[in-house]
Amino acid sequence: MPKFKSELLQVLHEREFIYQATDVDQLDEICSTKSITGYVGFDATAKSLQVGNLTAIMLLRWLQKFGHCPIVLVGGGTSLVGDPSFRQKARSIMSIEQIKENINGISKIFIHLLNFDDSANKAILVNNADWLTEIKYLDFLRDYGSLFTVNRMLSFESVKSRLDKEEPLSFLEFNYMLMQAYDFYYLNRNYGCLLQMGGADQWGNIVNGVELARKLSKQMIFGLTAPLVTNSSGSKMGKTVDGAIWLNEDMCEPYTFWQFWRNTDDHDVIRFLKKFTELPMSEIERLKTLEGSELNEAKKILADEVTALIHGRDILAHIHLSADYIFCGGSSGGDGSTLPSFTIDTLQLPISLGDLFVLTGLCASKGDFKRLVAGNGVSFQGEAIVTAARIISSRDFEKGGVLLSVGKKRHIKVFVS
Repeated sequence: MPKFKSELLQVLHEREFIYQATDVDQLDEICSTKSITGYVGFDATAKSLQVGNLTAIMLLRWLQKFGHCPIVLVGGGTSLVGDPSFRQKARSIMSIEQIKENINGISKIFIHLLNFDDSANKAILVNNADWLTEIKYLDFLRDYGSLFTVNRMLSFESVKSRLDKEEPLSFLEFNYMLMQAYDFYYLNRNYGCLLQMGGADQWGNIVNGVELARKLSKQMIFGLTAPLVTNSSGSKMGKTVDGAIWLNEDMCEPYTFWQFWRNTDDHDVIRFLKKFTELPMSEIERLKTLEGSELNEAKKILADEVTALIHGRDILAHIHLSADYIFCGGSSGGDGSTLPSFTIDTLQLPISLGDLFVLTGLCASKGDFKRLVAGNGVSFQGEAIVTAARIISSRDFEKGGVLLSVGKKRHIKVFVS
């Protein structure tokens, strides 16, 4: 195992964050002798970040924990173009209003994950629209265009993968790499930023930024990428059959978020503990020895720690009560308050259970509901449904909401108003 001088790189190595880096020995030397500034960029492609973004967020957290200054860059400017890296097709063009709304949403998550208070290494939030939208096109071409070569840009895998599939790559998208490179130079010039970090799919963009900033600033500038996180099946982190697992509470209820981590595959638990929690490595090594059913302890710790990081530790007691509520069919002391909820009008009662499952989105159709009933895959108040013809009336809601479940992982508490 490599031994780094700086605490930052040593921890990033132990927790398997380092995939590629430029001049890693020099970066290690600098990080061990002084505080540096590093950044990660987040384009505003949705109203919330999702768990796939946690790797980049954790890079910023560790950077700050070891005395360095993190910059969060939100891509108000680059989102107007869209990153083509490893995408088979171009992103849909978003309006300026939508981008601003998305920025408001994704910015929320950083407030309690990084320290923006008045300290020597306080985090900084910047929006690249502030400088990219001010650039004059001809000036940009004259000042920076000659510093990029098309040959070099075409050599990066992020671009080659699109071209190899003979999918069109628009000139608009091709400009993205130049814009991100200019971001790095701008942050170096105005904030003294020496390091850009990101996922492995950003390597080409990051290298371009490193090379541009080095040419113009005559300084040693660095780039570092983390491996893209996939689960044991090889699918992208945070993607489920029901969609992305979002970080903002208004797009993913805390219980659903917790349950996502609680259901982690056995083969992924230790790796995810390293990357997405700040548990001491000694504790992770202890959990690594657990096998069989005992591994559930590690899964619960993983779910608790990541949920506490994103939603606060106070929510855990409510989540545990909701878990008890589900597995005891609503008869325990839990109230299911953190579960996804759905409200129907009293005028919709009585309603067949099949229609209710379809209405809440738990089932795609009444035929889907009947198939699940036949396979003992759905339950009402914790009890398996044995007939698809059951009718739900106002009497079922006399004690409050009712619990609908599909399997062990999908639950909704239904209320009437």
